[in-house]
Amino acid sequence: MVPVLAGAGSVAAVTAPGWPDDAVALEALQDRLAAQRPPPWRPAGEPLVAAVAAADGGAGLVAAAVLARGPRVLAGTTVTGPAPGPYAPSLLALREGPLLAAAVAALGRRPDVLLVAAAGRDHPRRAGLALHLGAALDLPSAGVTDRPLVAVGPEPGPARGDTAPLLAVGEEVARAVRTAPGVRPVVASAGWRTDPATAAALVLSTTAGVRLPEPLRAARRRAREAR
Repeated sequence: MVPVLAGAGSVAAVTAPGWPDDAVALEALQDRLAAQRPPPWRPAGEPLVAAVAAADGGAGLVAAAVLARGPRVLAGTTVTGPAPGPYAPSLLALREGPLLAAAVAALGRRPDVLLVAAAGRDHPRRAGLALHLGAALDLPSAGVTDRPLVAVGPEPGPARGDTAPLLAVGEEVARAVRTAPGVRPVVASAGWRTDPATAAALVLSTTAGVRLPEPLRAARRRAREAR
């Protein structure tokens, strides 16, 4: 049983610096974030990972965050809040960003890196929610998605650990990662202060015998169960 940390609960309204509340402002911020290239993060030892995911919860949203080292989940929490509106393509940060930030804060311990169930630089403006969340919290981040959002590239080889580059307009923004034999690859997307190689390595280091990283599986499960 993963313990629930103090601070889990409901928030009537969540706001945070850097979270626009309309599409025009978000697109402008995405353009600014995409143009920034902060110093790359390189893990030292086994980093403390915070994985985050959100789920619809009736009239609102549930956001979950778990702490992990490698595939070992240590603790987790959930927060709930109103849904600002329906999902709009490439604008997921409008809907989920502030609540995911609140879930990370509710963990009560600052992680070394974020693993986000969303795209990072594999995005029409090269600044999806995974990158945006890292920038907003001043934490390195990487995204994990089931399939590429805009990038294209070959399939990786059949063995666990095989990867293949995914490019958008000639730039490598993500890697397809085979996390286990006989399963479809996941997409490890570069985020804030991470490149595709670091994102892929983080995904592999947190995966154990199944397709998705264990911390993200735990966060998704926690969000669904709290609905």
